[in-house]
Amino acid sequence: MKTTQKSPALTLLGQKDVKYNYAYTPEILETFSNKHPQRDYWVKFNCPEFTSLCPITGQPDFATLYISYVPDKLMVESKSLKLYLVSFRNHGAFHEDVVNIIMDDLIKLMSPRYIEIWGKFLPRGGISIDPYANYGRIGTKYAELAQLRFNQHDLTTMDHVDNR
Repeated sequence: MKTTQKSPALTLLGQKDVKYNYAYTPEILETFSNKHPQRDYWVKFNCPEFTSLCPITGQPDFATLYISYVPDKLMVESKSLKLYLVSFRNHGAFHEDVVNIIMDDLIKLMSPRYIEIWGKFLPRGGISIDPYANYGRIGTKYAELAQLRFNQHDLTTMDHVDNR
């Protein structure tokens, strides 16, 4: 995983013969420089085809992931994010763990001002699990934003997303 503060060369964007790795691969994530670091703005990814495996049964779990962040100096490159998410295909982890692993990897990668991830997993055994995690940079207004959004999560129709 690239964690440098300057924008490294993007190696995946535009490449046609990229091989998909179905084993957890955080090293594939790439960044580029934020061209507007003086401004707060949201970057949102809707990922409706996420899959991972139940660590106990080995059965597939399907979800839509919603990843939203306020960038600082670095941003995640979307093709590398797609390949990273595909790398969970054969990774065994509970839904709650998946959301937290992805959030931790993205924080380590780009050090965003704020980030939140919401996993809307399809029901298995009649129960759906929708873990939500967020983070705001400690000691800043983004920590306050994180607390506010955490407290209000899933309480309003604005935050409601229905993928079922």
